[in-house]
Formats: sequence, C-alpha cells, structure tokens
Amino acid sequence: MSTTPLQRLKVSENKRFLVQEDGTPFFWLGDTAWELFHKLSREEADAYLSNRAQLKFNVVQAVALAEFDGVATDSHYGRQPLKLNADGQFDPTLPNLDGDDNYWTHVDHIVDLAASYGLYIAFLPTWGDKYHQAAFGKGPEIFNGDNARVYGRWLGERYGSRTNIIWVLGGDRSLITRNHFEVNNGLAAGLREAVGDSQLITFHPCGNSSSSHHMHHESWLDFNMIQSGHHAQVRENYKHIKADYDKLPVKPTLDAEPAYEDHPVNFNASNGYFDQADVRTGAYYGVFAGGFGTTYGHHSIWSMTTEPGPYFIMTWQEALNRPGAAQMQHLRALIESHSFLDRVPDQSLIADNFEGANYMVATRGEHFGMIYSPNGIPFRASLGKWKADRVQASWFDPRSGEYSSICDYANSGDVTFTPPSSGRGSDWVLVLTATE
Repeated sequence: MSTTPLQRLKVSENKRFLVQEDGTPFFWLGDTAWELFHKLSREEADAYLSNRAQLKFNVVQAVALAEFDGVATDSHYGRQPLKLNADGQFDPTLPNLDGDDNYWTHVDHIVDLAASYGLYIAFLPTWGDKYHQAAFGKGPEIFNGDNARVYGRWLGERYGSRTNIIWVLGGDRSLITRNHFEVNNGLAAGLREAVGDSQLITFHPCGNSSSSHHMHHESWLDFNMIQSGHHAQVRENYKHIKADYDKLPVKPTLDAEPAYEDHPVNFNASNGYFDQADVRTGAYYGVFAGGFGTTYGHHSIWSMTTEPGPYFIMTWQEALNRPGAAQMQHLRALIESHSFLDRVPDQSLIADNFEGANYMVATRGEHFGMIYSPNGIPFRASLGKWKADRVQASWFDPRSGEYSSICDYANSGDVTFTPPSSGRGSDWVLVLTATE
C-alpha cells in the first residue's frame, strides 16, 4: 500500500491515449465491480482491492447508485444513499449524510483505500435504470436534467480533490427520450462546474455499442467507452474500436465491457459460459485494434455474488483468481514493454487474414509490430514496415506472459509463421522487433 497520491490522468497530446500528469503513459487495465460500494463491507472491499492490485489491475469500475436496487435497498451497513423528498420519492439532490457511518462515508473509504493500492476508480454516479428503467431494470426513475446537474455538482465537490477518480456517465442504457440526454448532460455539467477539467469524464453505453453513438461530439466527453457485450461468442469488438478510432474529432477509446468470464453466452446458461479464451481474445482484439487499454470482468464479481446458481455460477471470492483475470496482467506488461505513444493499429502487417473466430489483429510502433492469432493458425506477416535491415521475431504466450525466440529475418517481403500450438485457447502474439 502507498501513501503517495496517484497522479491525475489526462488525454495524451495525440488524443489516442491517457497519460499521467507528468506525461507517463497510462495503460488502462480495468476490472468490473459495479456493486462494490453497495454490497461489500470494508473488510471485503479491502480483500477485493488487494487482490486486484496484486494482479496488476489499475482501474476499478463501480457505481454509486447501483443496479441491484441500489437506491431503495440497504448497503452492507444498512444505509441508503438518498433521502426521500416531500413527495415521498428518492431525491438525488438529497444525499443521505446522517451519521458518521452513512453510505457516502463508506464510498469515501473505498475510494481512498483503492488509491492506497494504486487503483483508480471509474466512478458511475448512477446506473442507467435510475433514468431509463427499461424492461430489465429496477429503477426507480428519479432523474431529470435539473436534479442530475445538482447531484453531479455535489459529487464533484465531494470527490474533486481525489486524484484517482474518472467519471463515467451512462450505465448500460440506450438514450431514447429527451430526458435521457438531459440527465447525462446535466450530470456532466454539474461535474464540470465542480471539477473543471481536472478529472476525466466518459460514458458507459448499452451492449454492442459505444459512447460515440450518442456522445462523441459532446465537449465534456474526454474519451469513448465501448460495451461490446455478452451476446455472440465470436468476438468482433475490433469493429467497434476501429469505428471509434476513425471518428473526428480524434478521441481515445477502449472496450470497457467485453464478455465477462463465466458469463452465460447470450445471457442463457444453456448456451454455456464465456471462458478465459474468450476473455483474452476480447482484450487483445480491443487493444491491438487501437484501444488505449481494456477492462476485464467476471460475472460473479461485478455482481458480488454470494449465493451461486446456474446464472452466477460461483461466489465473488471464488472468482477472484479465475484464469482470465490472472492473465490480463500479461497484456499490460506486453504493451508497457514497448514504446507507447507511437503505437497504432496496422492490419497491413497481416498478408492474408482469416474470417470469424480466426480473425487476426495487428499493431505496431516505430520499432516493433505485433500480430494476435486467436487460435494459433499459421499465417503470413508482411515485413518492411520499419527503418531497419532486419527484424527479430518471437512468440508471446498470452496465458503465461512468456516469450520464445524464433529467429531474425530480412525486413522485407512476406514470411509464414506457425504458432507453437493451435486450437481453441491456443492464442499467440507474434512480436516483431526491428534491429540494425
């Protein structure tokens, strides 16, 4: 644990990445803990955050007014976040601050505890069902543009001094009515009034969508956030990333909700569950296609499940060390071991690509290139992309983080590479390093 404050984050000069205040590149390796504030005790939160820090996560996504009836049901300590107004309705302008052990002092504690572990909080003021209940939400719908602005300003005043906060609006809902837009713009306006540009703001969209669909041109949106989601088992989130990457004005983007590990495929347990291979593919696809990071999720951890069944198949404690979670640190290490701010997506590194589940993605910088093969199928790489005579080739194992050298090649023409193994779960990264 550290007593040194985390640096605030900002958008890089080239608008493709996030960096710290001193310009150090920041690779977002997030974890999804939507119910963190609402369901866990302080001791449980400590156990969770300690584990995530050990696994090299540096962002945790959590919600103040949580999805599981987070307005009307008690926290672990029997407290609720809001008071009732004169009409008997929960009111976002009336945060319940009664007593020293209120809901918000618990949130304060977790935010500060996260900082001590080197973790940023991607902080959702509310889940989307509090303004757009839809058929699958608990609600109640309590927001309009005016009270959202008041609530956003209050949150900004309370947490603006924290250096480990990134604000995330939205909350898994499409925006359909005028009020849906007014609520999110109201929250953003209130936050900006309190924190100015000292904290970043983004938007968490509904499934199979990006914040860019509704919010790309809003001045308050610092970067785009994608939820590629939990429907089809074949990952195609690289399409979302590319669509965002190509938009103007240029803004950073990442997939902040690809398929969760052990989540039922298409929300139906009879289809089976996403596994570590799905998790890795979603992460490498998203980053290599141009994302500045990725977010992992486990179905039992975002929900903080304590009573497992066919839909949430284990407790959150049992899920802490699932293989997909432990393997995410290898992606972070791979990206951080190469030059950062010059990295771009570049599919021209791949001479002949495949379709569907075998689709490959490529990225490169001034002195390196990487190609991700999700199933270890032999492929041809196109060299000649760097100002060097030769290229050293290695295999990187996304399961272990280990490298194995191949050999070096003349920096020209197409070369066939055969990964060390093939089949489902045998994903590999070809790492190419320019040499004199």
